[in-house]
Amino acid sequence: MAEIPVTSFKIHADGLDHPEGVSRGPNGLVYAGGEAGQIYRIQPGGTVEMIANTGGFILGLCLDAECNVYACDIKNKAVMRIDPEGTVEVYSNGSDARKMITPNYPVFDTAGNLYVADSGSWHESDGCIYCIRPGGVTEIASSDFAEFPNGLAISPDSKELYVALSNVPSVAKADFLPDGKLGAPEMVVEMPRIIPDGLAFDAECNLYIACYTPDIIYRFSREGKLTVFAEDWESTTLSSPTNVTYIGEQLQTMVVASLSRWHLAQLDVEIPGCPLNYPIINKSGEFV
Repeated sequence: MAEIPVTSFKIHADGLDHPEGVSRGPNGLVYAGGEAGQIYRIQPGGTVEMIANTGGFILGLCLDAECNVYACDIKNKAVMRIDPEGTVEVYSNGSDARKMITPNYPVFDTAGNLYVADSGSWHESDGCIYCIRPGGVTEIASSDFAEFPNGLAISPDSKELYVALSNVPSVAKADFLPDGKLGAPEMVVEMPRIIPDGLAFDAECNLYIACYTPDIIYRFSREGKLTVFAEDWESTTLSSPTNVTYIGEQLQTMVVASLSRWHLAQLDVEIPGCPLNYPIINKSGEFV
């Protein structure tokens, strides 16, 4: 696949506060976060609504079937849960054995478990992956992804968790185990002198790796080839591209968050994105 010219990207929405996290909700709308705790909902046409503020600093986020937002907040050192009316509560701040240091990115599996990358401290090799059961009970799923685990993505067959490791730097993966734990890490691709940040799969098992620096989105094909998908050497449209999601009825529009800017960019793509999991978690915190 040839590199996509950065001029092919358009502005999806503008006026956000340095968004790092971006995700599609089950209602088809885009949600994003801001560096002063803002939770944004983007209406068709690009109208930006701030539906809540955690008072913190939002990194990655995801949603359940009822459009509750689960946002990694590094100032509050917790995963915050925001309901559609804007009510904010702590969903988890870690396990009894280890409290969260730098909660960075969350992703739901098919059983309603929320896996969260806690990056730890830069170059301190103290990161981990949490498994938060429906309702908030939290355990450490793996301490083996220690080198600043960042973005997460579940493989299209739902069998593996892919992890961007910003301090190696590389992308690694592990099998899901029945008890909520993760298997031994397996290297997927090494990326010297690059800081991988966000991950997303398309429907054909190609992995897209958005990088904090340089301003590149890489494509790692299902055949194992790493190529540049899109690059912005001027750092204006894709500026520290950190997270990627897919929207549209057929998931054929890619939306990219740029941490160093104030907008979300979008691109129509030939291969649709891999659908996300939107679990139903009732008011008692049980997976339905």
